[in-house]
Amino acid sequence: MLVEIVMPQMGISVAEATLIAWRRKVGEEIAADEPICDISSDKVDSEVPAPAAGRVVELRVGEGETVDVGTVIATIDVGGQAAPPPVVAAAEPAATPVPGAEPGPSAGERPRHSPVVQRLAAELGVDLDSVTGSGDGGRIRREDVLAAASGSELYRPPAPVELSRMRRTIGEHMHRSLHTAATVTSWIEVDFSAVQARRTELGTTALPIVAAATVQTLAQFAELNAWLDGDRHTLHTDVNLGIAVSLGDDGLIVPVVRGAQRLTETELAQRIADLAGRARKRSLGADDVKDATFTITNPGQFGTIMATPVISQPQVAILDVEAIVRRAVVVEERIEIRPICILGLSWDHRALDGVYAARFLGALRERLQSLS
Repeated sequence: MLVEIVMPQMGISVAEATLIAWRRKVGEEIAADEPICDISSDKVDSEVPAPAAGRVVELRVGEGETVDVGTVIATIDVGGQAAPPPVVAAAEPAATPVPGAEPGPSAGERPRHSPVVQRLAAELGVDLDSVTGSGDGGRIRREDVLAAASGSELYRPPAPVELSRMRRTIGEHMHRSLHTAATVTSWIEVDFSAVQARRTELGTTALPIVAAATVQTLAQFAELNAWLDGDRHTLHTDVNLGIAVSLGDDGLIVPVVRGAQRLTETELAQRIADLAGRARKRSLGADDVKDATFTITNPGQFGTIMATPVISQPQVAILDVEAIVRRAVVVEERIEIRPICILGLSWDHRALDGVYAARFLGALRERLQSLS
């Protein structure tokens, strides 16, 4: 019975691969799971194992030839054995993806080491002549190279490190939120020309100006300044504004500006700066980090342009402020260079609908673009 061997899929985005070298000639016997050839894609180098034991009948693809995934590359005669299921042969991945391909040996020469093994040995400084292979017929495998390299100064297996308590707490909270809220994220582009002018006038960053406009807009959209705990939906009058503050490798913390609706832009800027400073000095008190009713996160300060922030439970929304990027935009039938910022709102579909979230973002954009 003849069994076909096909070019395997080596990653979701990989559509083709190159056959580097055949390990067997027509007429030679091959054992089940023994590599019949070496292949290479732009993502990874691999070995293709035989799906069953038998005799090689046909090699349909030449060395150096690139073919599509799923193309029949060889057939083997398995005799009276039952044929294995007609599935794509699984490739044995290389330890490290390496783009490109090295030329294989001539058609009549059986390769001593696969390109995968040769490259890995070169990277780790391993002399293959000193390695005892554990594969069929003493063939050296990736595992043999890694084992030989484990005592080399060039190779140090990474030691696992436990997550910090803060990292674990953040992870647990975010995971719980994603499993609790029906989270949807909506985005809107905003011309920050007026914001840039105001920040220059006040000598602040854009964050407190956006925060002040957000607090004012929340007065029109009370369902966003709310908590949803199970079936208990609480709308708040005061805006206790959470501001996400990065602590570097230690994670982040969200200090709270209480009664933010009673503060001017300047006062809000001062409060945000004070809380952020104390957060980085690890001097916040318990009351400084609880009871937020709405949160703003500002990853744009690090250059990002779009994100999907996770809602802090039991709040129903979080506003994401991205980087201010100068872009060409159409203004009254002419093209101008304007500072553009994408604002994202992650909101809980259990508490409100998309139209409400979109109207909030539209009102916030209008307020920011019309600052006087």
